[in-house]
Amino acid sequence: MADTYDLIVLGSGPGGYVAAIRASQLGLKVAIVERELLGGICLNWGCIPTKALLRSAEVFHQMQNAKAYGLVASGVSADLAAVVARSRGVAKQLNQGVTHLMKKNKIAVVMGEGKLTAAGKLSVTGADGTATELAARHIIVATGARARDLPFAKADGKRIWTYRHGMTPAEMPSELLVIGSGAIGIEFASFYNDLGAKVTVVEMLDRVVPVEDEEVSAALEKSLAKQGMTILTGAGVESLSTSANGVIAKIKTKDGKTADHKFSHCIVAVGIAPNTENIGLEALGVKTTKGHIDTGPMGHTNVPGIWAIGDVTAPPWLAHKASHEGVTAAEAIALALGNKDAHPHAADPKNIPGCTYCRPQIASVGLTEAKAKEAGFEVRVGKFPAIGNGKAIALGEVEGFVKTVFDAKTGELLGAHMIGAEVTELIQGYTIGKTAELVEQDFLNSVFPHPTLSEMMHESVLSAFGRVIHI
Repeated sequence: MADTYDLIVLGSGPGGYVAAIRASQLGLKVAIVERELLGGICLNWGCIPTKALLRSAEVFHQMQNAKAYGLVASGVSADLAAVVARSRGVAKQLNQGVTHLMKKNKIAVVMGEGKLTAAGKLSVTGADGTATELAARHIIVATGARARDLPFAKADGKRIWTYRHGMTPAEMPSELLVIGSGAIGIEFASFYNDLGAKVTVVEMLDRVVPVEDEEVSAALEKSLAKQGMTILTGAGVESLSTSANGVIAKIKTKDGKTADHKFSHCIVAVGIAPNTENIGLEALGVKTTKGHIDTGPMGHTNVPGIWAIGDVTAPPWLAHKASHEGVTAAEAIALALGNKDAHPHAADPKNIPGCTYCRPQIASVGLTEAKAKEAGFEVRVGKFPAIGNGKAIALGEVEGFVKTVFDAKTGELLGAHMIGAEVTELIQGYTIGKTAELVEQDFLNSVFPHPTLSEMMHESVLSAFGRVIHI
C-alpha cells in the first residue's frame, strides 16, 4: 500500500519547502521528496552560499582600502580555503534550519529520486535502491534547474567550471574567463576579481547584464573595467580546449576578428536547463515549452492534480518567485480541498524584483525605460546619483544611482532601476509600491528617514517630476 497524503511536493528548494510549509499550515497532510539536500540548489549551492562568498570578497576589498577610512591594515591576504569553508558552513546551517522546519510543521521527508508513475502516484527510489510508493490527490513539481553546458565544452570541474565548481574551487584562478554576464556570471566575476584573479567576461549580447536598464548596464561595465576586468560584449566563445595547465578559448570579438586566448580556468554561466527529464511528465501528458512546464497563474498544469512552481516553469528564474509560487499553489490546493481560509494570489511578473550581488550591486523591478516606451507609454524618468546622498558619502560608497520610470499620464510607477551599495535591500520599497499600485504622489509625499541610502529613492521620484532637491 502506498503512503497517502493530501499533497506531495517533489523538490525541496525555496519553492518546494515553502509550498510544503504553507500547505501544512492550512491543514494538509504533506510529504516532500528530495534527492540530495533539503533546501535545494538555492540554499545549498546557489543564492545563500554565493552571498557568503561575496561578503568575504567585500570585506577583503574594504580591508585593502582601509586607508580611505583613516584606518591601517597591513599584510592583508585572502585564504580561499577558509572563505569557501565559511560559505559551506553557512549553507549547512540553513540546511539544518529547513530540516527543523519540516519537523516543526509535521511534514514527512522522503529522500530519494522521485518519479510520477500515474495520476496521484509517485515512486521514490532511495540511495539503496529501495522504492517507496506515495499517493496524493495533488502533487507539486518543484525540481528546479541546473547549469546549462556549452555543447562544445562540457564542464569538467577542473578547468571548465559551472557555478557549483566555482563555489568550491580546488585552487585560486590566476586568469579567469567567465562566459555569460547574467547575474551568476557577473557575481562570480566580481568575487574572483576582488580576490585577485585577472578576469575576462565574454557576453554575446551588446551589453553586460542585458536584462537590466541600459544605463545600469553601461554604469556596471564602466565600473568593472575600472576594477581591472576585461569586458568583451558582442563577442562569443567559438571553442574551448583544456590542458593540465589551463584553458585556450577561441573568442570572436564584435569586430569579427577571432583569436586564441589563454586562461587558467573558465566559468560557464550561459543559462539553465530545467530538471524535467525522467520524472514521469511525458507519461502523464504534462505540457512543456523548451523543457519548462507550462502552468496557469496558480501553478496548475494541463493535468488535473499536477502543479509546478519555480525554475522548472517559466521565467523569471528567481528563488523569491519560486517561494511566492509555492505559497500560491499551496493555497489553491487547500482551497480546492475545501479550506475556505485559503486565498491564493498569483504574482504579476512585472512586480517581481531582480537582484545581482556584484560590486556594485544591481536591483530592479518592472519595466526598463526602453521597454516602457516600446509598450507605448509616455514616460517621466527620474535619476539621482549616490554622490548626492549624505549617507553614501559617509559610507564611502558614492558609485551608482537610482532611476525611476513613471507613466506621465497616470503617475503609475512602471519601473525602478538601481546600481550601487546595498541597492538589493532598497528595491523592496519600490516593489511594495508597484504591488500596491501606488502613484507618484504616494512616493513624493512619503517621509524618508535621514540620513539613509533610501533618500536616493525619494530624490529619484522628485527628479522625475522636476522637484529634485540635492542635485
